[in-house]
Amino acid sequence: MAPISPSDTRAVLALLIDAARIAGDMALHFFRPGAETAARVDFKAGGSPVTEADLAVDRYLHDRLRAAVPEAAWLSEETADDLDRLLHDHVLVVDPIDGTRSFAGGDPHWAVSVALVSHGRPVAGVVHAPALEQTFEAGLGLGARLNGRPTAVSPRAELGGARLSAPAGFIKPLARAVPVALVPRIPSLACRFAAVASGAIDAAVASPDSHDWDLAGVDIVLHEAGARFTAADGRPITYNARVPRHRTLYAAGPNLHDALVAAGRRTLGAGG
Repeated sequence: MAPISPSDTRAVLALLIDAARIAGDMALHFFRPGAETAARVDFKAGGSPVTEADLAVDRYLHDRLRAAVPEAAWLSEETADDLDRLLHDHVLVVDPIDGTRSFAGGDPHWAVSVALVSHGRPVAGVVHAPALEQTFEAGLGLGARLNGRPTAVSPRAELGGARLSAPAGFIKPLARAVPVALVPRIPSLACRFAAVASGAIDAAVASPDSHDWDLAGVDIVLHEAGARFTAADGRPITYNARVPRHRTLYAAGPNLHDALVAAGRRTLGAGG
């Protein structure tokens, strides 16, 4: 097969969709709903789990996507970081299983997240959550889809009563001031923010220290679904920096986003 140009967004997106679905099937082989995974579980230096399913999916995606889009560099949670990526305009950003703890414990909220980032911003991305039977996809200028149907964010404008998924450190003080409609925290960031893109919830917040691989796939989905997804300064997230880590992040529809960020700054301080 001829190599795909990173500028051919439709072809890249089709590749990502197919690869994510195959990767999801690989992971499902090890997933046990409501029970511990059949995969071997190890722990990284910081204490976070990694399973043999994460590593198998990572190898598959690396080999498939790098061969198909050879102009793009590679950044994945489960691959040693090669800073040569900083010399490239295009980078494939992958989380083989976003929400490994959920996956390992039998919670269906986990996803294969894949994206192509060009010049610091995602231009194509897929969040495939096979245990939820949800596949989100988006390409720059092509719209966002959930299971093949167009999807869009909630038009809600008031924070009071908004359906919000966020860390406890944000939710508890906020709920004392604003009567938000709390929804259970979704541990997978890709799934959490994808729920905003589908309109299933109105807004979501991520604590500091998320990484490019948690976010890039769902970022373009949010963008194409009409959401705003930013840090506290209101600027879009930039990817493929030397340290691919981010501060508190906010996602909501355009009518709600400013109120959400303002509440975050009141709750968390100027750094929020």
